[in-house]
Amino acid sequence: MSPQRLAFFDVDGTLTTDITLFRFLRFYLVARGHGPQVYEQRRQRLKAMTAVGVPREATNRAYFTNFRDADAATVTDLARVWFERELDQGGFLNPSAVDALHRHRSRGETVVLVSGSFPAVLLPLAEHLGVTDVRATTPEILHGRYTGEVLRTPMIGAAKADAARLAASVHGADLADCTAYGDHLSDLPILNAVGTPVAVAGDPRLDQHARAHHWTVLPGAPEPPELPLSECATPGDDERRARAVGTGTVRAVRTA
Repeated sequence: MSPQRLAFFDVDGTLTTDITLFRFLRFYLVARGHGPQVYEQRRQRLKAMTAVGVPREATNRAYFTNFRDADAATVTDLARVWFERELDQGGFLNPSAVDALHRHRSRGETVVLVSGSFPAVLLPLAEHLGVTDVRATTPEILHGRYTGEVLRTPMIGAAKADAARLAASVHGADLADCTAYGDHLSDLPILNAVGTPVAVAGDPRLDQHARAHHWTVLPGAPEPPELPLSECATPGDDERRARAVGTGTVRAVRTA
């Protein structure tokens, strides 16, 4: 019997050509009636944290304060509408990484998404790609509403390597037989944890490291155009319900 093999994929900048967290936040805020300047103010606050050296784990936690007291079902519905509109516009998925994912699936390997993004945003993507195992940052939800807090450690850096080790244990795989894809230097822990690391071009520091270690480097892709603000309008109840019907079922969403 051949060994069980897993293929781990980062999402933002790897499978997608832009950051899901921020593309969805812009869509969500406009759909909830905020002017575009509200998104810009909140995005700049997070950029300022990064600029002064705040760790990515901390900025990830800060991101979820944007959803404090938000109705979880509404976020889920709007995330499905957002993702369909990204697909309709085109350019949001990175063909080189998506093709690699499909090759792994065609060989019978289990694909696992490992991302600092969150389930509401990731599940439509996972269903579209036929992936049933997602390891993500998990916002806290109480009584059907986001609290603005995060459960456990955000799925960034070392947490991704921990998630890979846990997934390998669950699936009965040896990480030496597994593959991982990432686009940022913070993905090094999971890339170093597997037998076959693959970089997606975009971060010069990771690109340099990958070439120095003779890793495969897949091409990145240019950022897609922003969704027009008209596409971020709040959908009616009938449209929202229709678009909220998924095409598949994701079996697992975990934090680590």
